[in-house]
Amino acid sequence: MVMSRAAIRYAKAILETAVSSANTVKVNDDMLSIVSSITRSKELSEFLSSPIVTSDIKMTALSEVFASVQAETKSLFILLKENKRFEILAPIASQYNILFDVMNNIEVAKVTTAFPITPDIESIVLAKIATISNKKITLENIVDPSIIGGFILRIGDKQYNASVANRLQELKREFSN
Repeated sequence: MVMSRAAIRYAKAILETAVSSANTVKVNDDMLSIVSSITRSKELSEFLSSPIVTSDIKMTALSEVFASVQAETKSLFILLKENKRFEILAPIASQYNILFDVMNNIEVAKVTTAFPITPDIESIVLAKIATISNKKITLENIVDPSIIGGFILRIGDKQYNASVANRLQELKREFSN
């Protein structure tokens, strides 16, 4: 998802509006839902970026698909309709989530494992992360069987690779030297 300057400006404006109405959490939930819906549905993504579909039709469809969203989110839809910019809705929502996390001192830790992590392992990982980060951590599990076993932990720009695949690569390099 490419982040445009326009998407960042819209996201900042919506965040300011949500802050002034003390509704940042519910708007963040809306934005998470929007990002999830658009990334999961190729049809919705193509519909929103189609130059053939009018802004009125896009507005009507979004109002039905996201009928229960907050007033601030509905005002974003109206603004996008007026400016004919529905194609940047997902990047706006994604940027809002980022700004919301920064504002609330939340950091996303991505843990890549060969199998889905259990709640027990998740609590151990969160406890370990708490010793190295003073931020509130949200854990995102990415399942990638190609790492064979172990895990890869990424927090911000730091990465710790304890995967079996990585260890095998290291051994391969050692033997080739």
